[in-house]
Amino acid sequence: MRKGNPVALLPIGVFLVIYLGLGLLFEYGMQIPMGFYNIPIVIAFLIAILVACLQNTQLSFDEKLTLMGQGVGDKNIITMLLIFLVAGAFVGVVGRSSAQSVAYFMLDIIPARFAVAVLFVVACFVSTAMGTSVGTITLIAPIAVEVAQASSYDVALCVGTVVGGAMFGDNLSFISDTTIAACNGQGCQMRDKFRGNFWIALPAALATLVLILLLTLGKETTPITQDYNLIQIIPYVLVLAGGVAGINVFVVLLAGIVSGAAIMLFTGQTAATDLLASMGSGAAGMFETSMVAILVAAMCALIRVYGGFDALLQGIRRCFRGPRGGQLGMGLLVGAMDIATANNTVAIVIANPIAKEMSRDYGVSPQRTACLLDTFSCIFQGVIPYGAQMLVAISATAEMGYALSAFDIMGYLFYPYLLLVSSLAAIYLVKE
Repeated sequence: MRKGNPVALLPIGVFLVIYLGLGLLFEYGMQIPMGFYNIPIVIAFLIAILVACLQNTQLSFDEKLTLMGQGVGDKNIITMLLIFLVAGAFVGVVGRSSAQSVAYFMLDIIPARFAVAVLFVVACFVSTAMGTSVGTITLIAPIAVEVAQASSYDVALCVGTVVGGAMFGDNLSFISDTTIAACNGQGCQMRDKFRGNFWIALPAALATLVLILLLTLGKETTPITQDYNLIQIIPYVLVLAGGVAGINVFVVLLAGIVSGAAIMLFTGQTAATDLLASMGSGAAGMFETSMVAILVAAMCALIRVYGGFDALLQGIRRCFRGPRGGQLGMGLLVGAMDIATANNTVAIVIANPIAKEMSRDYGVSPQRTACLLDTFSCIFQGVIPYGAQMLVAISATAEMGYALSAFDIMGYLFYPYLLLVSSLAAIYLVKE
């Protein structure tokens, strides 16, 4: 390994100081709702890249542009960007009303005394199908409040159950930003990452379900009925089944888009022009995420050449020894990035190149590395009180007339806590 240069890591430090500092100022100093998400993250990365360009005077600016171009032009980066855009178009086509149909369908057919457990299962399924935890919480949290109103269950318990279930799919879904970023950043197949990830997530989900049943059985509740249309979930099922079967992700997403468009048009849910507009807005919703991936790839290309990653790896090697220690180091690395950015996709994109070097250094497979990055980022993202998931849950609950704080909900985030236990058990007890 080459001699490391810790100063080369300065651009990452500059980005974190700007983003975290302004986020804390907006959120707590100026009391701006969703303050962390009012910061132009692209501008913060541009400043970090400027710092990187000002370093290492031995290279000309043109040479630095060439290095950045090589970093952005990597096959995995291009693949990631295309999947982001196609996944966005898919979500734009199918809409989100089908998610509520799934929820009301299950609440209709399953006895009301299991309502909270149903909320968890629904949130798991919907988030896995949609690939978004925030979208899942936006749709299912109001239903969770309805369940609490129709029963003696605690509102915080119902909402916390939905947040936990939403993180299940955020971690596992084939069209989740985090899965796309982790798999393409490490150069592994999504189906391989899913297989390893599933056996970490499943025990945590089952333990969560048992805990919820122990806490809620015996309570009286009123059945909740609402109209639903299950035909709209067909595209989600196709995408989920195709992903598990190992079909190429582009083929799977295109099948979902075509089937979703056909259903929306033939059932009269939307006009052709509106459908195209929805596809465009769905893809446009991925632009910032795509831009972040491009900027991080450019910045990390310079940091790598300057010796920053070598310095970081040398420091990590002193703290974490052996393959198991290396895996824990990867998890803590992406967790620290998530705490600083309050965005698990951005945390993975930043950690990807460093983790890739670590996987080679510690002899950890790409799919295992992708699994750890995705899982630990979702663990931290699911519990930080200033994360988008928590803020959306609080906002949705407030609109229904209930004032909850993040700390009220955090006591009922069983799934993220148990996922951490399951992840640590996988690292230290299960040989790869």
